[in-house]
Amino acid sequence: MTDAPTPPPPRGLRALLPDLAPWHSSADFRRLWVAGLISTFGSFLTFVALPVQMKELTGSVAAVGAIGAAELIPLLVFGLYGGAMADAFDKRRLILWTEVGSGVLAAALLANTLLPEPMVWPLYVIAAGSATMTAIQQPAMTSLVPRIVAHDHLPAATALNSVRWQVGGVAGPALAGFVVAYAGAEWAYGADAVTYAVSVALTVGLAASPASHEAAKPSLRSIAEGARYAWSRKELLGTYAVDLSAMFFAFCLAVFPFLADELDAPWSLGLMYAALPAGAMLVSLTSGWTSRVHRHGRMVVLAAVGFGVCTAAAGLVHHVWLVLLFLVLGGAADMVSGIFRGAIWNQTIPDELRGRLAGIELLSYSVGPMSGQLRSGGTAALIGVRGSIWSGGLLCVASVGLLAACLPALMSYDVRTNEHATRLRTQREAAAATA
Repeated sequence: MTDAPTPPPPRGLRALLPDLAPWHSSADFRRLWVAGLISTFGSFLTFVALPVQMKELTGSVAAVGAIGAAELIPLLVFGLYGGAMADAFDKRRLILWTEVGSGVLAAALLANTLLPEPMVWPLYVIAAGSATMTAIQQPAMTSLVPRIVAHDHLPAATALNSVRWQVGGVAGPALAGFVVAYAGAEWAYGADAVTYAVSVALTVGLAASPASHEAAKPSLRSIAEGARYAWSRKELLGTYAVDLSAMFFAFCLAVFPFLADELDAPWSLGLMYAALPAGAMLVSLTSGWTSRVHRHGRMVVLAAVGFGVCTAAAGLVHHVWLVLLFLVLGGAADMVSGIFRGAIWNQTIPDELRGRLAGIELLSYSVGPMSGQLRSGGTAALIGVRGSIWSGGLLCVASVGLLAACLPALMSYDVRTNEHATRLRTQREAAAATA
């Protein structure tokens, strides 16, 4: 993998379109992208079917919110260790076997649903198992991308990977809402298992990606080394803290089945789940402008504040189409934050630490939504569904503003002058020159 010269920036309409350079230059990136698109589509089918099935079996908003707790525990336990594994072992093998494990768990959901009387406890156990697979796989996926994509193409790769997630996130929930309502959850779970089988077949073709010779073996000591590095980088610390805060307060997907009922629009449930990724996809499909932004930290903060404002508005309005509009705008704001968080991570972290730092990243963007589901479900049980949504949005705005004031290194980050970004860029250019 070598870094190609940076072409002149496009103009006009082309300047808004996604940069396809990673897709054109890396066969492994294309294979990983397609495999991820297919499995993401199936995962979103289950993402909608699982809370709906829990609602039907229990009728409890707290029980639905507790799915987030079941997923949170393994993410906390395995997230950091999964990052250490990504640094120490072949990344391709980790991705492959966790994909196999996720497919087996989807089949287990199908088997439980086909029972004469489906049980509740397997839903929690399988949700926890799926979170474990994610905790091990995601650091390997994240740390693999900088190996197969040129340094200057990493923001574009982040945007393209987001498009992959969003296509599945829009089509999967929109379809799942109808599938679950008219055919049953078993069809969603069955389709999810099939998509994992296809994804495994594609992942087999990836080139091996062995550990760096400088990487430490998985241990508490190696995990602590990664944590110390993250703590020393206040701009990195800021990206984690902002994302955790925004997701904890403003991520309210657990209450969507109940919000749809309150709005007397059960048909809108699939659209609610699809609205956030739809907004994110709009940003990704017009993400060409992101390569011309250099103060990434400021964009992370401003976009997170926008996410909170849109969430609060969605909780305050009473018309279902206005709710959907604000959810779409919230998804767009969250995507802007995500693109620039990813750019900071990918363009400044040394290769030998990428897996462990990816484990911390996983905690920041996975633990936040999981705990947010628990918060929104618990708050809804106390003050109502709509109160849970608008109060969470306002708390998101306040907490992100406080973090921005406490972390000036994040607000002043500039990719052109940051010492870590400059050092990594120089190393990649030197490696390309000697290749």
